[in-house]
Amino acid sequence: MKIISDSLSISTRGFNDMKDLTGAIEKKLSEHSLKNGIVTVFVQGSTAGVTTIEYESGLVKDFSELMERLVPQHGSYYHDARWGDGNGFSHVRASLLGPSLIVPFKDGRLTLGTWQQIVFVDFDNRSRSRTIILQFMGE
Repeated sequence: MKIISDSLSISTRGFNDMKDLTGAIEKKLSEHSLKNGIVTVFVQGSTAGVTTIEYESGLVKDFSELMERLVPQHGSYYHDARWGDGNGFSHVRASLLGPSLIVPFKDGRLTLGTWQQIVFVDFDNRSRSRTIILQFMGE
């Protein structure tokens, strides 16, 4: 059993900016020559999250609109009153989505469904450079 830590760096626009990480994670898996195991995808930071979705423009828009209905950007947040940074909504949205995801792989390939991609969502109220931690466990 090997444990290999790696990372991805991406730039985002914030405000529900969704990025498909699937290809980049598959490339890292191939570079490490692992065949069977799991990969943990972890977001550093408290204003972003990861999940799976069918990454297509309609669902990307549906997801963004859902987040706006659930946790409005222009709502009232105690975090904003305390820190004055205006991103209380992004912290709440990120907590709903969660910072990590575990995906199994078999025969050197992620075991995702046909229409399932791994996505990163940046909820912050500004552009950011982000680091996503990948930890592969396998053989």
